[in-house]
Amino acid sequence: MLDLTGYNLEKNVHVFRQGDLNIAYDVNSGSLHVVDEPTYRILRVMGTLPVLSAAEIKRGLGRAAVDWAVAQEVLDELADLKEEGVLFSKEAEEQGPSYPEKPLVKAVCLHVAHDCNLRCGYCFAGSGAFGGSRMLMDAETGRRGIDFVLSASGHRDHCEVDFFGGEPLLNFPLVRELVRYGRQAAAERHKTLKFTLTTNAVLLTKEIEEFLEKEDISVVLSLDGRPEVHDKMRPFANGQGSYERVVPSIRSFARRRPESSPYAVGTYYYVRGTYTHFNLDFDRDVVHMLDLGLKRISMEPVVASPEEPYAFQPDDLETIRESYDRLGEEIIERRARGEDFSFFHFNMAFEQGPCLPKRLAGCGAGHEYVAISPEGDLYPCHQFVGQEQFKMGSLYAADPLELNRDLVRSFRAAHVYAKASCRVCWARFSCSGGCHAANFAAGGSLTEVYALGCEFQKKRLEVALYLKAKELQTVR
Repeated sequence: MLDLTGYNLEKNVHVFRQGDLNIAYDVNSGSLHVVDEPTYRILRVMGTLPVLSAAEIKRGLGRAAVDWAVAQEVLDELADLKEEGVLFSKEAEEQGPSYPEKPLVKAVCLHVAHDCNLRCGYCFAGSGAFGGSRMLMDAETGRRGIDFVLSASGHRDHCEVDFFGGEPLLNFPLVRELVRYGRQAAAERHKTLKFTLTTNAVLLTKEIEEFLEKEDISVVLSLDGRPEVHDKMRPFANGQGSYERVVPSIRSFARRRPESSPYAVGTYYYVRGTYTHFNLDFDRDVVHMLDLGLKRISMEPVVASPEEPYAFQPDDLETIRESYDRLGEEIIERRARGEDFSFFHFNMAFEQGPCLPKRLAGCGAGHEYVAISPEGDLYPCHQFVGQEQFKMGSLYAADPLELNRDLVRSFRAAHVYAKASCRVCWARFSCSGGCHAANFAAGGSLTEVYALGCEFQKKRLEVALYLKAKELQTVR
């Protein structure tokens, strides 16, 4: 009979219902199991037992409302799965990722513009100025930023540069110059540079589209969904909505890349929206964008101080979960009709996902990735720019590669096993402990997770696992 004495079931096997399926997800092996009703009930009861010995499991199954003969068959099957290593698999050893003493920075976010032509209500960057003066990066600073990542990346052959703002197209001549400079500088060092640009699409002309295509630059385009939703939070400085201005340009650019990667690798485009307390039915915004012909979509929850009117309220969580549920069903229906599209947070690369150290550490902010302000100051990521306590160095320092060691250590140490709630969470290897900036904004600490964001992430993962299970059923 199955005996799991000493095994932490709640931490290592997630059992849940989604849509019309009962699912058991083995956290450490990544195995996904669709189970019948008796198995689901038995696993749920097992999850409540303080001790998972064979005797305690047998005693506890009195609460499962399952015939004992059936229960014995289920337990035998579960024991076989355990033997195969695909359920109740061995828990990964709690050991944080290791790094070289000197950080290898493989990606930079160049803030080529600390200014914006929109005045988004939820903007973490203070409408583009990041708490400082409105300004554009100059060519010297931009070239130094390119040189920095090519040098700081050490032995790495592939580096990444993201043009960011504010609105980077306000400084498009510099973007064009830095792409040219970056290609040449990288080739001289026998390296390659991948470029990405994040834009609100207000200034996205045919000329710029052609440049982005010719140079294989990945693009993230901002759109919040339905006209009334988008215009409420993303107006121009005069209060006029921007939907009618940006949608034609976004649709035009998306048509250029019908084969864009759903996993945001290679040369891709993504349309990225933000949902708030004002549009808890954000699934309708995703559907609206799908109906516009946009096939690669991400929709992020806003992170805001509780007193902001657009911030989430305590009672919003269940409504948000229902929106993710509806969105999952919408995806199933559309895929059944042969529509090719993806929702970023429902994509799980089971076969070729990140290695365990990457799953533990997350995005690499503060040691593998840094943001560079127009003045040439270095920060852990774009969301920390302008916060003096997070300034890591300067491109104009005597040694630009010498980053603030205390900050590097702090970000390297903010991995899953350093966060108490993450260590016992079934989603720990999928969310990597959440966003550093969101955690800090919510609780003032890199190692104290943003609890509401954690709930969002777990719900998205449940729907993602459900969609994967449905896909596997269709294949069979």
